[in-house]
Amino acid sequence: MTMGTMIASLRRERGMTQAELAERMGVTDKAVSKWERDLSCPDIASVPKLAEVLEVSVEQLLQAKARPAGGGETAREKIDRIVGLVLKAIAVAMGVAVIVLSVLKKVDLYSVSTMLGLGLACAGVSLFRKEKEEL
Repeated sequence: MTMGTMIASLRRERGMTQAELAERMGVTDKAVSKWERDLSCPDIASVPKLAEVLEVSVEQLLQAKARPAGGGETAREKIDRIVGLVLKAIAVAMGVAVIVLSVLKKVDLYSVSTMLGLGLACAGVSLFRKEKEEL
């Protein structure tokens, strides 16, 4: 859980709006929104007050994992994104190869079925991964 998701979760558990938390912290509701979306973090000096307002210890609040600067992707997210792109690229490449080779009359039935099968398999895996992410 990131710091932002932890702040949002604790705020909701206490029945507070972003505006109410912002008022108690002496910041704007936009600042709270940025915290919760992991676009920024609370100032280190305000962490004890935030912990008090959210009724948790400073240690509990600081156990949240920080996202990379600027809310960027984690290494795992980058790998997942690249794998998805590669699967889609293979599917398209196989389709294009079959079309080009067919036009040039340089392809046999075995090669066509192999290329289309590989392309369809990659497209299927890509769609399966997308469905899995949406669950």
